[in-house]
Formats: sequence, C-alpha cells, structure tokens
Amino acid sequence: MSITISQLKRGQSATIKDFDVDNVPLKLLEMGCLPGNTVRMMQSAPFQDPIYLNINDTHLAIRRETAQKIIVDLHG
Repeated sequence: MSITISQLKRGQSATIKDFDVDNVPLKLLEMGCLPGNTVRMMQSAPFQDPIYLNINDTHLAIRRETAQKIIVDLHG
C-alpha cells in the first residue's frame, strides 16, 4: 500500500518508493532519503510539525510539507 511519510503513525516502518527530486531538499538525499531505503516514524513535534524519522539508522527531522511529497510502501 502506497502512502506518504507524513501518513505514517509512530513506530511504523515503510520503504521509500518515489519522490519528485525537485521538491525534496538535496540535504535529505545526502542523508539517505533515497528509494529503497527504510524509514521509520519516531515521533512528531507538537502541532505535528516537524516529524522525526529514522532512515537507515540516521535520525532526521523534516517538515510535514516535505514528508507529504515522499511516497512509501508500508511494511507488513
């Protein structure tokens, strides 16, 4: 099932499937936010922005707006 990172619930894992390179900051790509990599939702800040992720053992905080542009396949 394909959803975006912003739709993951705390503790859920998914595999990054696709995103528009023009809409995702280059820094995220450099830190491992690439198709095929596993992402896990760790938690979200008050008011749900930013969200905290674990991507291939790297902890990242990204804006919900950016997370809505990254399509993932839900595990399990």
